[in-house]
Amino acid sequence: MALINAKSRRTRRSGTTRRLRAGLAVMLMLLLILSGRLFQVQGLDPDGMAQAAIDNRVRTFPVAPLRGDIIGADGDVLATSVQRYDITVDQQNILDEFTRITPGDELETVTKEQAVQELAGVLGHDPEEVNRAITGEDRFHYVAKSVSPAVRDKIMDLGIPGIVAQATSHRTYPSGAVAGSIVGYLGSDNAALAGIELTKDDVLSGKPGKITYQIGADGIPIPTAPRQEKPAVDGKTIQLTINQDIQWFAQQQIASQVERLNAEWGNIVVLEAETGRIAAMAQSKSPDPNNPGATPADRRQAMSVTEAFEPGSTEKMITMAAAIEEGIAKPLSEFTVPPTYTVNGQTFSDAFEHGTQERTMAGIFGDSMNTGTVMIGEQLTKQQRYDWLRKFGIGEQTGVPLPGETGGILAQPENWDGRQEFTVLFGQGVAQTALQTAVAYQAIANDGVKLKPRLIEAYIDPDGTRHEVPAPKGTQVVSHETAQMVQDMLETTVTDAGAQLAQMDSYRVGGKTGTAEAPGKHGGYDGYTASFVGMAPMEDPKYVVGVTLQRPQGDIYGITAGPTFTAVMGQTLHTFDVPPSTGKPPHLPLFADKKPE
Repeated sequence: MALINAKSRRTRRSGTTRRLRAGLAVMLMLLLILSGRLFQVQGLDPDGMAQAAIDNRVRTFPVAPLRGDIIGADGDVLATSVQRYDITVDQQNILDEFTRITPGDELETVTKEQAVQELAGVLGHDPEEVNRAITGEDRFHYVAKSVSPAVRDKIMDLGIPGIVAQATSHRTYPSGAVAGSIVGYLGSDNAALAGIELTKDDVLSGKPGKITYQIGADGIPIPTAPRQEKPAVDGKTIQLTINQDIQWFAQQQIASQVERLNAEWGNIVVLEAETGRIAAMAQSKSPDPNNPGATPADRRQAMSVTEAFEPGSTEKMITMAAAIEEGIAKPLSEFTVPPTYTVNGQTFSDAFEHGTQERTMAGIFGDSMNTGTVMIGEQLTKQQRYDWLRKFGIGEQTGVPLPGETGGILAQPENWDGRQEFTVLFGQGVAQTALQTAVAYQAIANDGVKLKPRLIEAYIDPDGTRHEVPAPKGTQVVSHETAQMVQDMLETTVTDAGAQLAQMDSYRVGGKTGTAEAPGKHGGYDGYTASFVGMAPMEDPKYVVGVTLQRPQGDIYGITAGPTFTAVMGQTLHTFDVPPSTGKPPHLPLFADKKPE
């Protein structure tokens, strides 16, 4: 019995020993695996693990640049940006309780509920709204947008982990609707939507920067960890050629005229003849970029470049200039003009009744006779008629940096029908913008040299360095002599013929009226387009002003844009201190029998 018990004890000891050995083997194996892993981590990939740890702590936030200003010719601010901040949160770093340093350099414990109340108080928001904004798993979430620097400072003083202030900006337009269609505006997301804001967005917006830093487990930046900052590059300021005073005055004048005549719309263009600078480009309904939604969508763009219309008799200036340059006629050339004139089966008449008259070219132009204009213009070939319109810029965009510009409508001569080949001579069967018409007259005012209209004067770097926009080289459309003859006919039109309402005290003026049928939306015609384009002072024209009224109501022969022209031209000449006129008008005879011997 004793022998059996001893054997049993040896058996148990042997089992225990085996179990100990097995456990020891397992432990050794685990230690070996752990050692191998430790060797892999510390010996083979120390940089990777360290980088992963850093990446988990690193936070990068963009720094928005300040958008460049848009200013007028005299430095008046039309668009500017003020510094603002978006308050964001890393919701995973919002703790139920955290410690911060008080202004007295003491530590205090703050609960999440307390932090919510403090943050809501600074922002003026509902605490429940703030609590929802900071609670969750998002690594990036907006708490508030576009707060002032003062509010931002108060929020950061709260020391709430996970709360970050990102620099942004808020766009304002101090001049409101003045030049609103030119300046343009931004959307609620700060995306450029119209005007110079849109076409020069890359220049104005600048380049964003960024800030990179590390945070601890409590979500607070580690002061001793590396901090990298790439500064934002602010946008450039753009200086326009627009004179704010003239722009405002022109907008008031055209809005008043449109209201008085119950017109659909109207616009005014003011060009500096010798440089092509656009001093004003006004319309009767201009959007306020601070609230563009208050203006109908089809009135928010610059209508002087987006709306094409038949110009009517203002186009006769091009026909006369072409005839003179081609050697067909001169201002005192004589024509026998019947009451109606028929050519190639097409009959043309004038806006006033008359018998057969002996007229000069100046008289045909001054009294705006379609009959005589066709008699002169038919001596140009169809291709010449087309080419001369193109030489004066009709049928092509002017190239001003504004969205939606149209080149108008000028069909190829082989596509003209039997009547259109003659109506283009007096501004029908062709469509163009108010700016295109003004540019054609600018060429005559500038001794025959047509210039590309200029809207941008300079780009200005954030440090104040100025980059002037070079003036484009002009194109000699007609000779100096031809331009002078056309100027004399334009002045005679104002002094002795059909545009006498455009006369001004102290200044010699030349110009031409225009009336054309306005096409209806459903075909046919349902009104008229009335216009006047003129220049002054005629001894040396400095400025061109074009006025257009779409579908004014009333007697078309009693409607004139002349009074509006004289008001805006007068304001322009006085603003730029142009001296009163010298010399005497030419007073070209309108009838052949009244020509000087």
